Amino acid sequence: MTIHLSVLGIGVLGPGLADWAAALPLLQDPSRWVHAATVVPPPNRLPPTERRRAGAVVKASIVVADQALANSVLDATTLPTVFTSSTGDPANCHLLCEALAAPERLVSPTRFTNSVHNAPAGYWHIAAHSQAPSTSLAAFDASFAAGLVEAAVQCVSTGAPVLLVACDVPYPEPLHAVRPVADVFAMALVLAPAGTGRRLQVELSADANGTACSTEALDSVRLGIPAARALPLLQALAQTGAGEVVVEGLSGQSLRVGVAAA
Repeated sequence: MTIHLSVLGIGVLGPGLADWAAALPLLQDPSRWVHAATVVPPPNRLPPTERRRAGAVVKASIVVADQALANSVLDATTLPTVFTSSTGDPANCHLLCEALAAPERLVSPTRFTNSVHNAPAGYWHIAAHSQAPSTSLAAFDASFAAGLVEAAVQCVSTGAPVLLVACDVPYPEPLHAVRPVADVFAMALVLAPAGTGRRLQVELSADANGTACSTEALDSVRLGIPAARALPLLQALAQTGAGEVVVEGLSGQSLRVGVAAA
């Protein structure tokens, strides 16, 4: 089965990629890309109090979601969402483990609130005053692929646009030693049933390996951060011509994604 979609908006934040506008020429010519640690800007959509409480995964997710919506005419209050992450909020997880290992075993209510996997979706929908449906999921290194499938199926089943957000952030030690994530990476796509905008064709594939980025340096980002498995697709979307990439999934269930010419 092939699912036909349109891309109405794109957001990205990662090493050397400050936003989609800055990333576009670098993804078109990756030889110009220079590695730099990700700097997560404060999400303007959140009020100051919530910015202080939110972790990096929440902030980065909202930043890229707003980027993706900036170039669309869609209303955030009515837009269904799919949030996907392999890591969730690792720093919060670490602090909860420390609290539970202490004699008092006292857990901050804010830490507990931010510990749930749908915290980014919750912050987004509250800030956007949205009561639209939302799905939050995880599938280890295949979390982006799983999120893309979920968003694509929702698009064709409802006939309406969906906001897809993928984000991963590093774990502190000692968790980093057993689950290394190189840096913060987040991306967002506003997907809609096939129509205007860049067109995608998504179908299941038996390919075991995903498409690599066109340079070894950029591919190290793809391999070092689960959410950055989206980079080859973002590279294809940055070009004006047609292209095709494979996004690796679990157990050989990858996605073959065709991108039509602009």
